[in-house]
Amino acid sequence: MTWHNVMKSNKLKSGKKKMKTVKGKLIMVGRQDGALFATEALCRHMRWPLAYGATIKDGCVRCPLHQTTHQLDDGSLVEWSPFPLFPSYGRLVGAMSKKKDLKIYEIREHEGYIQVRFETPTPIP
Repeated sequence: MTWHNVMKSNKLKSGKKKMKTVKGKLIMVGRQDGALFATEALCRHMRWPLAYGATIKDGCVRCPLHQTTHQLDDGSLVEWSPFPLFPSYGRLVGAMSKKKDLKIYEIREHEGYIQVRFETPTPIP
């Protein structure tokens, strides 16, 4: 299983997130409270770039467009398109798209770089 360099570790400050292309995949990497995370870059609902305005809070990422929310540890869906300013609009827009979990990638710091791995680790018997 291969680790891929995303960026130098010192280029990602705490509380920040960035959109990067690694091996043809568009991902979002971030550092929150000292911990790193890596997800697919676009919201699963309306394909909005999460690095541009998403909120990271309580272990979740919330899309700024329609407020769809996912857990950062496993990508599971917490809330689908609530759009709190106009809830009926949120339900309508949410119904146009199938509910989906967010892809989460393994991430680490190694030798001064942030690295990501796309393959799922194979369990050792």
